[in-house]
Amino acid sequence: MNTPEKIGVLFVCMGNICRSPTAEGVFRQLVARQNLGEQIRCDSAGTHDYHIGNPPDERAQQHARSRGYDLSTLRARQVTKTDFAEFDYVLAMDCANLLALQRRCPERHLQRVQLFLTYAEGLSDKEVPDPYYGGEQGFETVLDMVENAAAGLLRHIRSTHF
Repeated sequence: MNTPEKIGVLFVCMGNICRSPTAEGVFRQLVARQNLGEQIRCDSAGTHDYHIGNPPDERAQQHARSRGYDLSTLRARQVTKTDFAEFDYVLAMDCANLLALQRRCPERHLQRVQLFLTYAEGLSDKEVPDPYYGGEQGFETVLDMVENAAAGLLRHIRSTHF
């Protein structure tokens, strides 16, 4: 019996050490809680190669841990050309990274590339702000936005694919 391929979700920010690994950790846990790990897979990457192989920023890990998310096993990587074919959803954290992804993406996969906050409910913001150079509150704001959008994304995937 053939098993259907997993729905693939790739979260993308610039360096893959703050926003996108946070989104991956939150979404991965949400998927696990709903027993959908056999149907959905997720990963994260950066548009730039600044931090390849590094763990998420310690502040991002600390704030995520305070809400029950473990990012400690994640390592930064850069988006590859094959990601556009392998992931059904390639979700940028902001417009600059969306544009970078659209420029690299083969035309036949462009519909997969979109802003992550498209799936958030009740937010007027379209971008997840980069907390890297800001204070502690920035990481909390990112978590709030990511939790909202992750829940909306999972609702969308369930209604569209299952």
